[in-house]
Amino acid sequence: MTLVQALDLASVFVFALTGALAASRAQLDIVGFVFVACLTAVGGGTLRDLLLDRKVIWVAEPLYLGVASSAAVLVFLTAHLLESRIRTLAWLDACALAVAVPAGTGVALGLGQPWPIVLVTGIVTGCMGGLMRDVVCNEVPLVLKQGELYVTCALAGAGAALLALQAGQPEPVALLICAGVTLALRAGSLAFGWRLPVYKARPPRR
Repeated sequence: MTLVQALDLASVFVFALTGALAASRAQLDIVGFVFVACLTAVGGGTLRDLLLDRKVIWVAEPLYLGVASSAAVLVFLTAHLLESRIRTLAWLDACALAVAVPAGTGVALGLGQPWPIVLVTGIVTGCMGGLMRDVVCNEVPLVLKQGELYVTCALAGAGAALLALQAGQPEPVALLICAGVTLALRAGSLAFGWRLPVYKARPPRR
């Protein structure tokens, strides 16, 4: 198994945990848990693969769906033990983002895509599954919350990987740097309230 495949599989598992936690907050049944977990786990990777015209990950390897379904069952049996499901979801989502962005970045690099496509692919892989999860569960998507560092983290992580490659680092090191930058920014947003400036309307000028 390559590093990119390992990252993809890890992101599927952790994103599936967040999807199942969202399902627990919505009080869904076990089928709902599995559906939301699988949607969250493979949503970003599916869109990435379609954009890159490659075989979709869970079609090429059904193991991904098995991993996501197992995560859903695990959360179905244990979610009631958590003190705060929303806080756990946010931190697990941060970890999933930090794994999925380098996975998407690595796939695009492996296909020899130019740098703009690499950036977009990293963002799509990291952000779209969580966006689908929140929309289906009728939550305000994390990617759209006011001032939240989310897409910014994915962009910075993918950009850091490209800069590391330009500096002569091997691809595995560049992807690890990508993961570190993504996680550091997202964790800073959650723990210390790091935010981007938000638009504030001004009175119209006469």
